[in-house]
Amino acid sequence: MENLVTALIKDDIYYIGTNDRQTSLFEGMWPLPNGVAYNSFLVKGEKNIIIDLVKVNTVSVYIEKIKEILGDDKPDYIIMNHLEPDHSSSLPSILELYPDVEIIVSPKAVDMLKNFYGITENVKVVKDGDHLKIGDREFDFYTTPMVHWPESMVTYEASTKTLFSQDIFGGFGTLDGGLFDDQVQFDKLYLEEAARYFVNIVGKYATQALKALTRLKELDIELICTVHGTIWRKNPKKILDLYISLAKQETVKGCVVIYGSMYGNTERMAEAVAKGLVKGGLDNVKIRDVTKTPLSYLLADTWRYKGVILGSCSYDNSLFPPMNFLLTEISHQRMKKNYWGIFGSYSWSGGALKTLKKYMEDGKYNVLERQPEIKGSATREDLEELIELGKEMAAKILAEE
Repeated sequence: MENLVTALIKDDIYYIGTNDRQTSLFEGMWPLPNGVAYNSFLVKGEKNIIIDLVKVNTVSVYIEKIKEILGDDKPDYIIMNHLEPDHSSSLPSILELYPDVEIIVSPKAVDMLKNFYGITENVKVVKDGDHLKIGDREFDFYTTPMVHWPESMVTYEASTKTLFSQDIFGGFGTLDGGLFDDQVQFDKLYLEEAARYFVNIVGKYATQALKALTRLKELDIELICTVHGTIWRKNPKKILDLYISLAKQETVKGCVVIYGSMYGNTERMAEAVAKGLVKGGLDNVKIRDVTKTPLSYLLADTWRYKGVILGSCSYDNSLFPPMNFLLTEISHQRMKKNYWGIFGSYSWSGGALKTLKKYMEDGKYNVLERQPEIKGSATREDLEELIELGKEMAAKILAEE
């Protein structure tokens, strides 16, 4: 009989994940306009093994899926690759139903199990490189510290060449009927959300991520079971290459102009800069209002575009507060491969450009020398200088070709 709420992935590996369309902010910060999936898997055999759990707000449908596969049987083990609550908060509910299940975690997850859930019994620890036979299945475990928590690990099942990758290779968005990369229009529906997910969640740990990805690339992988987003069975190399590109901070040929404006003067300046970018031959230009665009998208843009131009009005002898917050977050991302441009505006005492310059100097960013500062509304001469700023940025980006 066909399963109604679960899906067979491969050789008695079942998908038992859930969709969350109610949560509006991932980690309380990152917008979820298309929701998010919490992917979980059940390996059925001599021993029944759940790999990764779901967030507690979807636990009722999750338990229904477990029971559809196991009936009156029970899971023997839970492999928890990552203890963040969107993958672990359903654990107490599962233990109420199956109190004898053994939990497999990395060494650094032991304290988290205790501190989050008071769990100290029936816990088995696996170290980096450990090989474990469970019933008729064999697993290899690889720790991936700070990708993106210290206890994170991945699990590899050699007989099916399946990688259970925790948050690595994930993306925002629910799985709307299609689970696999060959069932969805990934480039149209999920690509940008996968990139935004990487930048928002993993980006600040790009160096550690690249080490982990390089190591995982050596495995013979035919199936990638992520905990968020698409499951990869047709072309797992595609998501592996995307993540490696993002971890290397490879940029696209284009420029984003992000401005902060109270009454429209700085916005007009940003439009002049964008005009200069196009005049300089660049056809991939985006303007963002720092007060209207969520931080999540701004960080993704600054990571992905080769050129970033920041313009801000002054506020109380300093930077416009929303722009200041953005720059604080940008400084955490440790971006190294962008070209930067800055400009400021003020009414009487300035402050915006001075603060922008300090950020650029402190972060040792590759910033253009032309740094216009405009008092009041931009004159024709001011606008021409802003256009020249855009043209210079375009020339610098196009020179890389």
